[in-house]
Amino acid sequence: MASEPHTIAEHIAGTVRQLRKERGWSLDRAAGETGVSKAMLGQIERGESSPTVSTLWKIASGFRVSFSTLFDSDKPALGELHRDGWESVWGDDSAGMQARLLFPYDPLLGFEMFMIELAPGALSESSAHASGVVEHIVVIEGEMELRIDERWQTLRAGEGLRFFADRPHTMRNNTATRLRFHDVIHYLPGAASGT
Repeated sequence: MASEPHTIAEHIAGTVRQLRKERGWSLDRAAGETGVSKAMLGQIERGESSPTVSTLWKIASGFRVSFSTLFDSDKPALGELHRDGWESVWGDDSAGMQARLLFPYDPLLGFEMFMIELAPGALSESSAHASGVVEHIVVIEGEMELRIDERWQTLRAGEGLRFFADRPHTMRNNTATRLRFHDVIHYLPGAASGT
């Protein structure tokens, strides 16, 4: 892109447009690869829509890039202090989920890290990510109900779970207080090409 975007929404719009053009894909082809409608992709590229976290995951999986590619392009070097800034927050989306990018995808290390917040009573259904994506969930506040392969599990503060995310999974905050957790997303070789 020629100029640096000023907001996450502008970055997302420009990145989706760039990814599609780099591959020579029409909107129809991009819709087929991502599972996101042609109309919605067009709105996202024009900055007319605020996609949910779930929609962004579909886009990242379809283009075979890391999730954080859609958020930010700055990668702190090893040993470099990274300050958590609100400029890297996406949400609140319609599912009551807010994602804050802590460490963007690093191809050398093969992972990215987010702080996720789910509002009381919120439920977020995630479609299957690309093959080779592993999520590491660690609850730091509240209680999470997590469904993988139709099996619900409860995670409390200080508890974590690692799972292959290439299948649908659901995160639910069935309490009256907020849920905060770290989500470390590991891409096995070939799972994400980055940008």
